[in-house]
Amino acid sequence: MIAFRDDLPLISLPNGHCVAFDRDWLARALNLAALRCGYAKWWLATHVAGSVQVWLKTLEDLRVIPVEQLTRAVRSALQVIGFAEVGERFEASAPFARISLVEIAQEAGDCFELGFFDGLSRRLRDVLKMGGSYCELHGLEPCVKLLQHRRVWSRDCDVLREEIVSYAREQTEHSRKGSSGEITPELFLYVA
Repeated sequence: MIAFRDDLPLISLPNGHCVAFDRDWLARALNLAALRCGYAKWWLATHVAGSVQVWLKTLEDLRVIPVEQLTRAVRSALQVIGFAEVGERFEASAPFARISLVEIAQEAGDCFELGFFDGLSRRLRDVLKMGGSYCELHGLEPCVKLLQHRRVWSRDCDVLREEIVSYAREQTEHSRKGSSGEITPELFLYVA
């Protein structure tokens, strides 16, 4: 017998991939929807995400549910508690992605910055293809030191750090527009 994590059904995304439900992911998606409605720090996001998690546990006969069904349930819950406008802005896209910049720098090997930027571009495109709405790039300063072959931070490190942040933003914006001119959903990019 196969046991699913937390005994919750998997979420089937439009691209055919299935992902495990993540309460933090749903809370972030709810916070993004609330932010689009003008709520800077919406305290209900974690509570609504928790309620949805409890609802998912009641679906014991289902092992996979379509993301559209999850979206309808979240929007319904938001309407009941008086936040229909947040529900209208809510999008249950792929869970957040976490990309290690240090790992990309290590994979670049002798190609240094050129290989690093190519690897970063590929990873960001993969996140967008999966329909991700939140991406965290972590390890920026150790990555910069690795690429610069420095133990101590320098001005060159400042320049490269800014280049990496700018490049990541440009890549996500460029990838969102696509070759056909069609714009994909926004990707919230966090760099640490």
